[in-house]
Amino acid sequence: MSLVLFAGTGTDVGKTWFGAATLRAAREMGARVVARKPVQSFTPGEGPTDAEVLGAATGEDPETVCPRHRWLPMPIAPPMAAASLQLPPFTVADLAAELRESTPGLRVGAPGHLVVVEAVGGPRSPLAADGDTIDLAGALDPDAVVLVADAGLGVINAVCLCAAALAGHRLVVALNRFDAADALHALNGAWLRDRAGLHVVTAPAALATYLLEP
Repeated sequence: MSLVLFAGTGTDVGKTWFGAATLRAAREMGARVVARKPVQSFTPGEGPTDAEVLGAATGEDPETVCPRHRWLPMPIAPPMAAASLQLPPFTVADLAAELRESTPGLRVGAPGHLVVVEAVGGPRSPLAADGDTIDLAGALDPDAVVLVADAGLGVINAVCLCAAALAGHRLVVALNRFDAADALHALNGAWLRDRAGLHVVTAPAALATYLLEP
């Protein structure tokens, strides 16, 4: 399987939307798709959770995407939410073990298979009691890391800082809300490609095609 970790430059950059759209596009291309959200924190009653959005894209039950005991109804970093809710702390190793248990054959190479694991916040946002997305990437050793970023002002600094933190992984930058007619968006994309030397995509279908390439 192609195991892809979705990260973001921060919160509210559209990581879940871009991931779900990529999964739908891959599914339309005939790929078998799986989505996993190791843990999620959220505001109850404010629309679908990330697990529900991802599950709708893959056809999976949201509680398969994210185990029910990892649904934390408080919109702060997951380890902080767990502590505030008086729940037991959990580690990056706990999350990685649950991912492997819920996705048999996670490391088996098979053409046309795509497993997307979505992290939380930015690369250094607390994910567990002992680590963040960088640590999760180290535990999972994904085939690629997708870094979702807003296409507008400030994206070059945000992407370059996050790319440095994710050094050692095959990195793809996904510019969300990209408008080719917007001069700033076009300039930002060109800078990241030509000056920073990063692989940049601006549409979910293009990302799905890239990730499914043999």
